This record gives sequence, structure tokens and C-alpha cells, in this order.
Amino acid sequence: VQLQASGGGLVQAGGSLSLSCAASGPTFSTTMGWFRQAPRKEREIVAAINWRGSWTYYAEFVKGRFTISRDNAKDTVYLQMNSLKPEDTASYYCAISSHDSYARRSDRYDYWGQGTLVTVSS
Repeated sequence: VQLQASGGGLVQAGGSLSLSCAASGPTFSTTMGWFRQAPRKEREIVAAINWRGSWTYYAEFVKGRFTISRDNAKDTVYLQMNSLKPEDTASYYCAISSHDSYARRSDRYDYWGQGTLVTVSS
């Protein structure tokens, strides 16, 4: 499975961006997640969603600002980012876990996209 993320860019603080990530293969019964990595920092989970959308996870630092969703017919996961802050600046990666319905750790994910850069100016 290959993942193609898009939607990153430059935005002012307080603004919004919408990321999307399309999978090349079927995503049936998978968990899809978004991670981010800022320069000189470790990769961290942002949000995740299971196949049915009945479970979602958000990192504390994005709760109330970001929303994860998925369209299984299109094998695509989305991340709506509102009220962006300069500290949200990072490369954002989408990923798929084929075996963990509640995956929150990066080592539980099997497939990774190439990353899309989000830059938030103050």
C-alpha cells in the first residue's frame, strides 16, 4: 500500500488547513493515523481513526482544534486543522495500521506516506 499526502502549506497563526491522504490499495479494517515531526523533535501522533470511525484518538495538544475523518469508499483519510499555532509547524505524515484497531504508537503502523509540510507563521 502506498500513501500520498497532500494539503500542506504556509498559513498564518489562527488559520486553517486541510490535509488529505489517499491510499493506493484497500484500507478495509485498518486504522489510519496522522503523525507529525518538527525539526530536531521526535515523531508524535496527532490523531487516529479506526475503520468504522467509531474510535478516534487525538493528542492533547490538538484536541478541539483538529478533526480526523476518513472516506472508506475513497481509501482516504483527512485532517482538518483549525486555529493553527506556530508550534504546529512540522511535516505531517499519514500512516496505516493493518493489525491494531486502536493504534497510537508509531511502531504499530505498517505503511507511511511521504509527509507534507505545514508551516504556521506568527
